[in-house]
Amino acid sequence: MEIEKKYTIKELPDLKGYDSHRIEQAYINRKPTLRIRRQDDEYYFTYKGDGLMARDEYNLPLNEEAYYHLKDKADGKIIVKTRYLIPYEGYTIELDVFEGDLAPLIIAEVEFTTIKEAEDFVPPEWFDKDVTQDPEYQNSNLSR
Repeated sequence: MEIEKKYTIKELPDLKGYDSHRIEQAYINRKPTLRIRRQDDEYYFTYKGDGLMARDEYNLPLNEEAYYHLKDKADGKIIVKTRYLIPYEGYTIELDVFEGDLAPLIIAEVEFTTIKEAEDFVPPEWFDKDVTQDPEYQNSNLSR
C-alpha cells in the first residue's frame, strides 16, 4: 500500500548536498495503472491500484532490454524528472523537478506508513497547495 501526499511549492529550496535520482518513466496502461521506470541505472515495472492518497502499489524489477521494449509501447509522453531526497522531521520529501514539456512543474511528495500520519502531516513553509486529491497531478495524467 502506498500512502502519499503531493504538494506544489512556493519556492525551490537550496538543493545542494541532497541525494538525487534521474528518472524516466512511461505508462503502458492507465486503468489499472501500469508504469515502467528507469531510475538511474535501475529499471522497474509498477502496478498501481485506484486511489489518490492511498492505493495498492507493486514494483517488479525489469532488465534494460525489457524496459526499452516496453518504452516503445508507451501511451503518451515519456516523463523525465530529477528527484531530490530531502529529509524532513522523520520523513523524506521527494521533490520532483520535471523537464521537457512539463517544465517548470515541481511537485513535492511525502510517503507515510498510515493514513492518520498523512492526515496529521504539517508541511514545511516552502510547500504551497496540497494537490493530493487532484488527479491532474498524477504522473499518469501528466503523461497525456
